[in-house]
Amino acid sequence: MTTHTLYRLCLRGFLMAAAFCVGGLDAGAAPAGPAVVPPPGNVFLTGEEVVVSLPAGGQGWELCSYRDETRVPVVTREGRALLGRLPVGFYRLRATNAAPGVWTSLAVIEPLKAPVSPRSPIALDVAMAWFYPPDKMDAAARLCALAGVNWVRDRMTWRELEPERGQFAATTRYDQSARAQSAAGLRVLQVHHHSPAWANPVSARFPVDLRDAYRFQRELARRWRGQVLAFEPWNEADIEVFGGHTGSEMASLQKAAYLGIKAGNPQAIACLNVWAHHRPAQLEDFHANAAWPYFDTYNFHHYEPYERYPALYADHRAVSGGRLLWVTECAMPVKWAGDPSLKELPDENLWDQSERLVKTFAAALHENPAAVFYFLLPHYVEGQTQFGILRPDLTPRPAYVSLAAVGRLLAEARPLGRLSNGPTNAVAYLFKARPNGQEREILVAWARSGEIPFVCMADAVWDHLGRQRRVTAEHRLTPAPLFIALNKRGPWRFEPPPKTPPFLPGKPSPVVLQLLLSAEQTVLAKSAAKVSAERPETLSLFAYNFSERPVRGSLALKRGGEWLAPAVSGAWPLRLELAPMERREIPLRLDLRDKPARMVETVRLEGQFGAAGQPVLSFNIMPYPPRFDRITLLTLNGAGDIGRWAGEISGNGELRLAATPNGINVQAQPGGTDRWVYPRLDLIAGERPPDGATGLAFELTVHEGEGKFRVIWRESNGASYVSEVTVMPKTGETIETAALFREAVFGTGWSPPDPDGKLNPQNLDAVKIGVSTPSQRVRYTLRNLRWVAY
Repeated sequence: MTTHTLYRLCLRGFLMAAAFCVGGLDAGAAPAGPAVVPPPGNVFLTGEEVVVSLPAGGQGWELCSYRDETRVPVVTREGRALLGRLPVGFYRLRATNAAPGVWTSLAVIEPLKAPVSPRSPIALDVAMAWFYPPDKMDAAARLCALAGVNWVRDRMTWRELEPERGQFAATTRYDQSARAQSAAGLRVLQVHHHSPAWANPVSARFPVDLRDAYRFQRELARRWRGQVLAFEPWNEADIEVFGGHTGSEMASLQKAAYLGIKAGNPQAIACLNVWAHHRPAQLEDFHANAAWPYFDTYNFHHYEPYERYPALYADHRAVSGGRLLWVTECAMPVKWAGDPSLKELPDENLWDQSERLVKTFAAALHENPAAVFYFLLPHYVEGQTQFGILRPDLTPRPAYVSLAAVGRLLAEARPLGRLSNGPTNAVAYLFKARPNGQEREILVAWARSGEIPFVCMADAVWDHLGRQRRVTAEHRLTPAPLFIALNKRGPWRFEPPPKTPPFLPGKPSPVVLQLLLSAEQTVLAKSAAKVSAERPETLSLFAYNFSERPVRGSLALKRGGEWLAPAVSGAWPLRLELAPMERREIPLRLDLRDKPARMVETVRLEGQFGAAGQPVLSFNIMPYPPRFDRITLLTLNGAGDIGRWAGEISGNGELRLAATPNGINVQAQPGGTDRWVYPRLDLIAGERPPDGATGLAFELTVHEGEGKFRVIWRESNGASYVSEVTVMPKTGETIETAALFREAVFGTGWSPPDPDGKLNPQNLDAVKIGVSTPSQRVRYTLRNLRWVAY
């Protein structure tokens, strides 16, 4: 008999005994029961009497355990189910006259045996101010505290706090959420991601004047001293929905925001304005701006498969400056189905969400971040994806019970390694942690698929819900993780976690430099400003003095060419004097006519301001029309054979492909709400990228429609990566463009897994060239496909 079967039998006996005590099996013997007020969200601690208020109209209630392993009838009293004392677990109450997807949930979790340590990395995105009214805030905060959460992440809207420049609202929902969460013993991180109209009419973009960001962060750090301990100055600025900024722009904002936070409260934690992705061009552009003295924690998000974590974290670690890593959003989300008014997860996805939460924490914590914030506590839907681990009425999904297991059993977790010599189908991470207040080595282990035996010396074992299991010499690993308290490591070896890179020294300068761009000027794939190659242009550089004293110094051009000079003096270095809190515009004249320039050029300015430090500004420019300094390595002559192409289109849309000299014409009517078309060219022998190739160049003409053109690279194992084209064409325009391997991003959420976690051009078996579009009709032409080296 397996441990799982024994657990089910014991649990069934426990539930039947509880049901007997409250009259489920013998109504005549049931006492009236105490008048107990249910705790927030029907979340109880072991040893407490479980009393649940039931929805009106239900009849014939049953109590069902996790995965409906047991089902026990219960009798209600005055609209309440009196269930006695229940063991740790997730439970549902179902009425026999209710639809299958209609149920009321409850949970029983272990009480924390020790206070939550400020060193614990277990954190949660709560977005309390946006999701919960003031009368629900204390309850939501208590649920976080019961689960052993250390840090919580909130959300704010700048224009509500500062409706007019310099005029701050007296009391807001953000003040109420800060009080509720800090009163519950939670450490609070705040973030925002839009400018008020008075700071920038394009609200998704950073404020035009960085003094507005400085003053806003300064006032909030003062206002919430002792309540909000950390601030992210912007959310996911590297993607278009939150402005689509270059790495250089993100660095300039970060510098101004950091100085403002520290001016308001020197003890506040100034976090990095957080990354959504890890595009190499944006990361390198950011790092070139020497921004590491201007953040206490390096913050980023991920929703990628677990096998992608090492590469993802390595990319960020390389530009972190040795600062603490904070992952302030992460999950492997699941889809809802059924009644659109409920947007509830089907049962298998409920179970999957609860298992994935534990795996997400284990795989992330192995990479050695100081904090991991799971996304998300409240009921929240994007499209078909349900992120929330609570339902709208605060009642739990099974993933909340998993969070409580993580908070208790991985308290203060620090990684010791990943299993390196176990069964090939096993995944296991070892941590030093303090479960129940006692220092132990905790192994989090699961099977990728199926069920496999795993032998280890254990003192205690818990399943992914925190339910204690019987200790045996041999454990059965399944895709549902186990927490195992080891007393000996035995024969197992563990690959150590990644090391923290060297701490880069540096002192913040009050002098901050900014290249002011519009969204239309930015090319995100290159983290560059698009500039004319055919006529002179003027770029707007601004210099700020975020100090109370005047500063005097000079700016020198350290990287760039004769094509860039200050418009006023016409030569470098440029002498500069700035009054306290002054913002000075410095027009830069750019003239690339008849000048040699690569596809992307980097400009670097360095300042010398004595005691005020050495400010740096680095930014990329991309001449347009582009000048491709490249070598053609192999022409794909077969791309003109229409029989080699296969149509791929969204929503069963209509797609017609027609031959044209050296290429194809594409005419498409994509279907669905997420519209796209990506014709696929299957590569034949001799057509894979040759050694030295860095990308694919081609001629692109857009006849009708608009959108983002991309190339999808498919490896022979099915894994797919995506690169944006270097130049986006306008409708009616023919351009020479390219897609580069180094800028490829893994197809998270739709690509099969890739064991080695990186694009290998020599393994490509197909390329898809297409567009994601808001248009109902799209027509374009592809010609002259070539593997090239830049």
